[in-house]
Amino acid sequence: MRMKSGRHWNIAIVGAGKVGTVLGRLLVENGQRIACVVSRSESSARKAGKFLKCKRVSTSLDSIPPTIDVIFISTPHGAIRTVANDLARLENLEFARLSACHASGMLTADALEPLRRRGATVFSFHPLQTFPRDFEPRDIVKSVRGIYYGVDGSLAALKMAKLLARKVGGKVIEINPEMRAFYHAACVVASNHITAMLSILESMFQTLCTTEKKFYPVFKPIVNATLNNIEFTSPTKALSGPVARGGVETVADHFASIEKYRPDLIPYFVSLSLETLKLAESKGSVKDVQAAALRTLFQSYLKKDSQLQVKH
Repeated sequence: MRMKSGRHWNIAIVGAGKVGTVLGRLLVENGQRIACVVSRSESSARKAGKFLKCKRVSTSLDSIPPTIDVIFISTPHGAIRTVANDLARLENLEFARLSACHASGMLTADALEPLRRRGATVFSFHPLQTFPRDFEPRDIVKSVRGIYYGVDGSLAALKMAKLLARKVGGKVIEINPEMRAFYHAACVVASNHITAMLSILESMFQTLCTTEKKFYPVFKPIVNATLNNIEFTSPTKALSGPVARGGVETVADHFASIEKYRPDLIPYFVSLSLETLKLAESKGSVKDVQAAALRTLFQSYLKKDSQLQVKH
């Protein structure tokens, strides 16, 4: 190991967007020192530097001091390889004592190969959390405390990744480099797909034309209860509702109503209802004859939707 876990680290943040600024803040809160912030724009570098209590801000990688222990690359993933190449050309860095990581969910540690060839310990360090562009870093910090980080790298690099995770109060999940894209797709399901689902719920709520103006306070209790049930048991055990009960007539009424008021949502309901049925079958809560009837119902609406699209 190049660094003792007990002492403070000097850390450079390259990329002053939401991810770098938020994780930098966690490091500062846990007693680490952000020694340098580098960003494409001077204004973003200054803004991040102020938030991270770092006076050394720049638009040039040359500003990174030679005494740096860790370089955290939090640029968009399309720029990471270029940054790694540029860093590897610097003559003032002590690569033999340096660790470098990136925050991309898609890229593996191999994206930092130029730095590894110079002697640095390299690893991926992807925060498994959402960083909405419309939120300020100070509004995101709380949600990032205690999260997992998707990592890969050599054995020595994984030890460094675990140390870094502890310094931001988190944990690591080791990802097989070959499955990196699959891992990132799972992250998309956990965040983006849930967001899309709630957007559909919001649009259905608006179709109801109730006197309530906001959908989430109405549905928050059932959403939270569902998530809590999943946390304490499993998705299979937490599943309830008409599909899980084999309620063919109820589900048929649902589809008829959706076809009447929101026919654009038929593909969504068919797809999610089929997945719900698979879950119900694995739970053993639906009889074979009920499952067959539900599948026939779903396919009939899928066929009608396909025919409608062909006509248009």
